[in-house]
Amino acid sequence: MPHQKGIKVVAQNRRAFHDYFVEERYECGLQLFGTEVKSMRQGRVNLKESWAQVRKGELWVEGMHISPYEQGNIFNRDPMRPKKLLMHRSEIRKLDGLVARQGYTLVPLEIYLKDGRMKLQLGLCKGKQLHDKRDAMAKRDTDREIQRALREHNK
Repeated sequence: MPHQKGIKVVAQNRRAFHDYFVEERYECGLQLFGTEVKSMRQGRVNLKESWAQVRKGELWVEGMHISPYEQGNIFNRDPMRPKKLLMHRSEIRKLDGLVARQGYTLVPLEIYLKDGRMKLQLGLCKGKQLHDKRDAMAKRDTDREIQRALREHNK
């Protein structure tokens, strides 16, 4: 069976955009086992409480839940095990320096299939305060009202 071309989004972390300002985005590969990939292709992955960190020069994602594959029997792995992220060493060092010095956080934003391979989009994020969240909600509400008024006007 040939590999499919293009990008298919498997899971998104919408909560991250509510809780953080996303400064930069990075694409990285995931080191997974076969049953994990099969489960992820079915969309059985949860990114809500996940984060990434640098340990001993390697990038790891923690708290990402991949449900066990139903036909996986003994080959299934622990759903909450830390997964290694694959990036260039220079990018990992740069991210480690930013997280350590400037108070950034690494948050997984989405998982997608790109040309038959699982990729994770990692965001370099800064936390939002409560007033920032309120401002964002107010802006979203006003934008919605404007769009609604324009639709009514154009009818």
